[in-house]
Amino acid sequence: MPFDTELTRRLGIKIPVVQGGMQHVGYAEMASAVSNAGGLGLLTALTQPTPEDLRKEIRRCRAMTKKDHPFGVNITLLPALNPRTTAPTPSPGPVIKKLKAAGVIILHKCTTIRHAQSAIKLGVDFLSIDGFECAGHVGESDITNFILLSRARQSLKVPFIASGGFADGQGLAAALCLGAEGINMGTRFMCTVESPIHQNIKETICKAQETDTSLVMRKWTNTTRLYRNKVTEEAIKVEAAADGSTFEPMAPLMSGKRGREVFINGDPDYGVWTAGQVIGLIHDIPTCDVLVKRIEKEAEETLKSKLGLATKAKL
Repeated sequence: MPFDTELTRRLGIKIPVVQGGMQHVGYAEMASAVSNAGGLGLLTALTQPTPEDLRKEIRRCRAMTKKDHPFGVNITLLPALNPRTTAPTPSPGPVIKKLKAAGVIILHKCTTIRHAQSAIKLGVDFLSIDGFECAGHVGESDITNFILLSRARQSLKVPFIASGGFADGQGLAAALCLGAEGINMGTRFMCTVESPIHQNIKETICKAQETDTSLVMRKWTNTTRLYRNKVTEEAIKVEAAADGSTFEPMAPLMSGKRGREVFINGDPDYGVWTAGQVIGLIHDIPTCDVLVKRIEKEAEETLKSKLGLATKAKL
């Protein structure tokens, strides 16, 4: 049973699975592997130091990806953090306008229905509805996907995908039943053969429980879900003692440089790194091809099985 959703039709992909745009993970090897498997791989612009480096990575990814298998680029807009203050998040409007003028299909992340409705006014093509379970920036409303996706189905006029808490075909089937056109997975794709992070971090993910994440940065309205390690626990203590007027006490602990080193040196306690609650559902390290095709099969079997229950009930 081939999947036929708005996402697969518009993007020309086989399986409605999108790889999350993860900093220090979304390189050409990762994105091309997901796209070649039938999903949508994403390069991460924030990982590249300059626009020219990003251009080179796009060309490299294109060379590694099968013809007629699209891939995307994740562009991050976040508040500027410095030791003294936190600047507001820049508006995506000007960026969206330029991309639309170039004929780019835009999938925009939102953690609330209110933000989704604002993004629709800006002209986005798809929305990624990110529940409280997700890794990284979870927003400030703490709404889980079971409620958020149903609210999106009730009130949004633009197609959306589900993000946060997805690792298998049963999750994809559930998301489709709740009104989504596909799913987005970040933490699950971190734990694949092609993921460009240290093997020890992948094994740490496999051993972790769903309770092994924590939220930090709430006092600066930039709440982020991280893997709970020694640095995260220290950041929680520092934040509890801070009044939120300055970011200075947190800056050394939230260093992106230290976080990147985790993926290189394999020490899960070296710095902060993002992971979703879905970490408790991940138990192996497959190739992207095996993972995406397994999700496809699981979703098909789950949907057929549940349809069978409904048929039996009618009889």
